[in-house]
Amino acid sequence: MTRWVALFVVVWCGGVWAQIAPASQDPAAPRFSAATELVEVYATVTDAKGEPVTGLRREDFDVYEDGRLQEVDTFAAGEFPLTVALGIDRSWSMAGEPLKLAKQASQSFLRALKPGDRSMIVAISADAEIVAPLTAGRLEQSRAIDALDPWSTTALHDAIIAALDRLESESGRQALIVFSDGADRYSTATAAQVVDRARRSNALVYPIAFGRTRPPFLAELAVLTGGRSFLLRDARELESTLAQIARELRYQYLIGYVPAERPESGAAEWRQIRVSLKKPVPGSRVRARDGYMTE
Repeated sequence: MTRWVALFVVVWCGGVWAQIAPASQDPAAPRFSAATELVEVYATVTDAKGEPVTGLRREDFDVYEDGRLQEVDTFAAGEFPLTVALGIDRSWSMAGEPLKLAKQASQSFLRALKPGDRSMIVAISADAEIVAPLTAGRLEQSRAIDALDPWSTTALHDAIIAALDRLESESGRQALIVFSDGADRYSTATAAQVVDRARRSNALVYPIAFGRTRPPFLAELAVLTGGRSFLLRDARELESTLAQIARELRYQYLIGYVPAERPESGAAEWRQIRVSLKKPVPGSRVRARDGYMTE
């Protein structure tokens, strides 16, 4: 059986329908002024080579909700602080080279974080165990990764949902990175329920499959959340892929708008979002989550 490692990078896209504080001049901590509630979405723009496109302005973007053009009320570009959960599948199916690779990649990503970023380490087996919390220092987290040994079975679906639930209470931009062989053997949640939870969490998902194939729901997670799907056939490609993801996460555009059509009070409904460039460059691509659920 071919073994492969999947990597998910999930980024919290700000507070949909959240009150925003007064504007700040610090691009690393965007705080918008608004008398009414806003919908916020992070957008990633890449060129034909897959590299981030920087220097864009508010007037360069169009935002549509349910096919209707919206007025962009708030905008910020630059490096935003990040809260990251590194989830490492330590189940028996990951024993040997897969777990070694996942631990090395986790250490590399941990070292790439900036001082203002926060992180926690989650060990995934029959459940999701936080072995180093957000309050732990980087050295303690690094040691927690080194100490992981193979154990138990895999409840990957349940772990992804649990990690999203844990991050939801945190403020600011968030990411969940999960290293796994992708084989779920214990979860009560289905792949469809994972997709639904990711959609409702306003999260960007970056699935990276290492090997020949990947479960279809991983690619679906990337498309619906505005992330990016990777399939690696060579372990040597992992470092460059992680660096590429880190660059994307380091520079994004935060766009806020007040919907032209407000939902009825107490009515929960799905609203579709599409973000595009007014004058797209050949080969460029804009990725943002595909919508949100009103409350």
